[in-house]
Amino acid sequence: MKIILSAPRTGGAAALRLRPWRFDDLPALVAAHRDPGLRRWLAGHLVDETAARDWLDAQADGWMDGTRFSFAVVTADDDHSPVGHVVVKATTAGVAEVGYWTAAHARGRGIAARAVETVSRWALAEQEMVRLNQLELLHAKDNHASCRVANKCGYTLQDLLPAEPPTFPGEGHRHVRRAAENSI
Repeated sequence: MKIILSAPRTGGAAALRLRPWRFDDLPALVAAHRDPGLRRWLAGHLVDETAARDWLDAQADGWMDGTRFSFAVVTADDDHSPVGHVVVKATTAGVAEVGYWTAAHARGRGIAARAVETVSRWALAEQEMVRLNQLELLHAKDNHASCRVANKCGYTLQDLLPAEPPTFPGEGHRHVRRAAENSI
């Protein structure tokens, strides 16, 4: 299955395409994961090409079994240079977690919020692979940029989460968006 989503051009920001990851994205994926700013917030790190290949395989498997819908975020005019990632991971009946990151060179341009909004609308209202009525966006408490993205995309702060070392060494936030609220 090949799903491609679009986020239109806004102001001076280029239009975005969200497409499944491909193996030719491997160099951009490894480069993005070398960024200490990105590594600070991610629970898992892709330390080399082998880990990145395994990750790409997991993304493809997730599409096939309907548990993980992972998108490379590219600009509409450059399909070969991912600037970010957004994923919807089914967790329990009717609930999925949304995760994302933006490459260092692309931060500050609203890419994350546009990608998360596009995927959230698709997941709650358009896709027919798995029935979802709630999306959750979790992030570290001190990741203020992620909090802004969640708020901008209509996710409401639901819970403060305790630290769970070693994977989650600090406290976190759980933001929620429900299908009934999908008219944002």
